[in-house]
Amino acid sequence: MQIQLSEHFTYKKLLRFVLPSIVMMIFTSIYGVVDGLFVSNYVGKTAFAAVNLIMPFLMAISALGFMIGTGGSAIVAKTLGEGKKKQANEYFSMLVYLTLIGGIVLSALGILFSPLIARGLGADGALLTNCVLYARITLLSMPAFMLQNVFQSFFVTAEKPKLGLGVIVIAGVTNMVLDFLLVGVFQIGLAGAAFATVTSECIGGLFPILYFARKNSSLLKLGRTHFNGKIFLCACGNGSSELMTNLSSSIVNSLYNIQLMNLAGENGVAAFGTIMYVNFIFIAIFLGYSIGSAPLVSYHYGAGNHDELKNLFQKSLRLIGIWGLMLFILAQLIARPLAAIFVGYDADLFSMTQNGFRIYCIAYLINGFNIYGSSFFTALNNGLISAAISFLRTLVFQLAAVLLLPLLLGINGIWSAVAVAELLTLGLTVTFFVRNRKKYHYA
Repeated sequence: MQIQLSEHFTYKKLLRFVLPSIVMMIFTSIYGVVDGLFVSNYVGKTAFAAVNLIMPFLMAISALGFMIGTGGSAIVAKTLGEGKKKQANEYFSMLVYLTLIGGIVLSALGILFSPLIARGLGADGALLTNCVLYARITLLSMPAFMLQNVFQSFFVTAEKPKLGLGVIVIAGVTNMVLDFLLVGVFQIGLAGAAFATVTSECIGGLFPILYFARKNSSLLKLGRTHFNGKIFLCACGNGSSELMTNLSSSIVNSLYNIQLMNLAGENGVAAFGTIMYVNFIFIAIFLGYSIGSAPLVSYHYGAGNHDELKNLFQKSLRLIGIWGLMLFILAQLIARPLAAIFVGYDADLFSMTQNGFRIYCIAYLINGFNIYGSSFFTALNNGLISAAISFLRTLVFQLAAVLLLPLLLGINGIWSAVAVAELLTLGLTVTFFVRNRKKYHYA
């Protein structure tokens, strides 16, 4: 039976509702992981380093989709909670159309400037050629990828998280199969990995348009709308934390790569890339939970159901604490086999990757609370607090850590920088939780 936003949520019901979003985010993360696995083992570490060097640039461009999806879904869910379904659908339609337009413009600019960006990140020679090749092909599907990110949030708001999961699973399986065929069997190389990603992102972004454009059984439907500058700015402001997270992560990851190029050359970038692939999957659990639970928070906030808001907040913190501990233990156990799968062909690179991941994974004990905190305030339509958490977490604290810690600890300072930044952010997140509990009645 379909779970509705208006219900009371036990642990079992909450997990059933958010599970599709968690799995959906994991499959989204698998795109890059599978690309990296095949590129590293079939094309070589120079191509592998190129993918990791240019990836922050690609993720920065895609940030528009995350911003509109999270910020817009909070507004739409709150509007549904207020009983204004027609208005909610107008907002939904406008935000989807604007995402598509923005995606086309940003993709064109990205294709044009990708050589300049790659050089700025330190690429030259074969590394530069590979960076530009991978970027220009994958940018062809960037509008679809942005739509995919938008629909990840709106499928939950529409009370169709399982349908959203189905779309992403199909897209993810397509990516894996095509990577195997194009890179592993037909030996097309880096271009094959890029085309596999393009195909899967088109499935993930364009199929939902077909679903929502037709008459359907969900709460949302694409239709005629008009531009509402106030709502668009509110969605952007409300989702600015997600925009900040993606842009900041791109900037910081680029700095990580530059620092690693100076300290360890291509091996450092390749090791960091391997760690990031697993990090994408682990973080996807927290991101998926935040995406899946946010419409519930927005709905009950809009409906004035304070008791249910308290219930969701308390259960969420307990779940995140348990998952963080489990991920830390799992990361310690899989560090060696993980390094062997990705870079087992190079002894020095293998050792560096294994050691780096075991230090890096300390962050999993902490970062779930910060990710949820930012998402929670976005769901409450408080974009300012949400953005403050994200800005300090993903930019200020990480920049300071990655610049200063290597001076004291060498390359281990880079691996530990994220954990230090997350710990500093946690103090801020807890402060915001405590100071705003009476205003929003969640504790």
